[in-house]
Amino acid sequence: MDLTYFRTFREVARQKSFTRAAEELGYAQSSITMQIQKLEREYGVPLFERYGRQLRLTPPGESLLVLTLQMLEIFDQSKEMIANQVSGTLTIGTINSLAAYYLPPFLHALKQLYPGLNIQLFPDSETAILTKVKEGDYDIGLLLDQYPADPSLACTRVREEQLVLIAPQNHPLTRQANVHVTDLGNTEFIVTEEGCIYRGKFEKLLKDNAVALQIGFELGNLETIKHCVMSGLGIALLPRITVASELEMGKLVQLPFAHKQLTMDLQLVLHPKKWMSQPLQAFMNMLTKQLES
Repeated sequence: MDLTYFRTFREVARQKSFTRAAEELGYAQSSITMQIQKLEREYGVPLFERYGRQLRLTPPGESLLVLTLQMLEIFDQSKEMIANQVSGTLTIGTINSLAAYYLPPFLHALKQLYPGLNIQLFPDSETAILTKVKEGDYDIGLLLDQYPADPSLACTRVREEQLVLIAPQNHPLTRQANVHVTDLGNTEFIVTEEGCIYRGKFEKLLKDNAVALQIGFELGNLETIKHCVMSGLGIALLPRITVASELEMGKLVQLPFAHKQLTMDLQLVLHPKKWMSQPLQAFMNMLTKQLES
């Protein structure tokens, strides 16, 4: 079978949609359908079944996906080893804050180094990132968590990242020399969506100190959270990297609040048996060079 069919099968499995896979690969949807049908005829089994508006893999499809990921990775490895290729695709899974505020300069440098490299960046939840690194959907994951994020994966600590409480200029807590956990009980918060790792850490800290979290707004977009804080709608807890620019310009104020539970480790996660392509090695070297200084 043409390897193109297997790449198409992998993309349909990833997108759970013929339409989205066609958009991602630049094919007509009829071409996607034809390729999957040829695979199903070749193996004599259905590979997908439809649940509502979404596709999901059948048990034979799940088995074939595992082999497909291995096969395509071996093929890419053979091209690079034999023909010294440095093109191909690097698939990165990360959380929104790192995708927006940390990774862009590294991605730019990597693209300058390997112009033919196709870089796919997928903002995702921490749980999904760990799962997809294990299953081979992502070549590498970057996230914020206590180190190691998952002992079954190869985790590399890049640096410590501080979580900070941010407030508008005129907030009453900005006039205090120190802000304690108990001072936060009468304050309205703008929080990230449920399931966010650092929101969970903050909720646990408040609960351990018998302080109720008063949620005014729950938002999934970091820029929206910052603008709402600037508008005086509440305070928020965010990684410092996401608000460094606004703090420097005086648009936001960092409250004098610190706690040992509110630090996290920026870390890379890889499958222990992941083959290290040249671009992947270069990307990791860029991110970890600060460890040597």
